[in-house]
Amino acid sequence: MRWTVLEQFPAGGPRGSWPAEEFAEARRGEGMAAEVVMDLEQDAFLVIVPQQATDRGR
Repeated sequence: MRWTVLEQFPAGGPRGSWPAEEFAEARRGEGMAAEVVMDLEQDAFLVIVPQQATDRGR
């Protein structure tokens, strides 16, 4: 499955702050299937959604 990154948040945010989770929750409230994943190479949290399938050639 392919994913689209909606937003990126630094992993070193203030203690008790969850901006990526809050952003993803707001997107889920809009009907998106948003998830939060960790990008270890960039030391960041990514909010992602699955890409919509496209019908090519139809």
